[in-house]
Amino acid sequence: MAPGEIAASYRRIRAQVPERVRIVVAAKSRTPEEIAEAIEAGADAVGENYVQEAEAARAALGEAAARVEWHMIGHLQRNKVNRALPLFDVVQTVDSARLARTMSERAAQPMCVYVEVNIGAEEKKSGVTPERVEGLLTELSSLSNIRVEGLMTMEPFFEEPEKARPYFQRMNRLFESLRALELPNVSLDVLSMGMTNSYEVAVEEGANMVRIGTAIFGPRPV
Repeated sequence: MAPGEIAASYRRIRAQVPERVRIVVAAKSRTPEEIAEAIEAGADAVGENYVQEAEAARAALGEAAARVEWHMIGHLQRNKVNRALPLFDVVQTVDSARLARTMSERAAQPMCVYVEVNIGAEEKKSGVTPERVEGLLTELSSLSNIRVEGLMTMEPFFEEPEKARPYFQRMNRLFESLRALELPNVSLDVLSMGMTNSYEVAVEEGANMVRIGTAIFGPRPV
């Protein structure tokens, strides 16, 4: 994109999305210069899919990196936990007690996480099935260095965003039912769902966090 277009795209989306909804700028495969333009436009949260890309981006951005919250939005492998903990403020993709236990044992301070839910029960996607979320939350509630503050999902992809609506509705119902459990160390304040192709429908169905990349940065480099 030409200089200034990223900033304009971010501001346009920010003006369109209700203030109650936080935008996480999905920065997979984006350059530090592109991320910096989004930050200058007002972005306050950056999502990365890979530990190594987050390391490179934060190093290149320097002081600007400290102005935003960093979210891990890709699958986190247990062997990358030591590298990930200093980089991210939030890990949105916790889907097992084993991963959370490793994070709790190695974190220097309480770590904010979201539980990833595979709302469409798709074989090739990470996340726990809706039926297993309550059990996982109960396990995580006993970990002293883990604070579960939300749920996250990646809905099945449809060319027509309206077809994703039933999945968002199901996710919101799950979110509200689990909030009522009032488990220790589990607050469930955030429902992270919706991306470039679907965020408008997700917001209508209760999302208060969306993860947007292409609509801000343009098509991802091949």
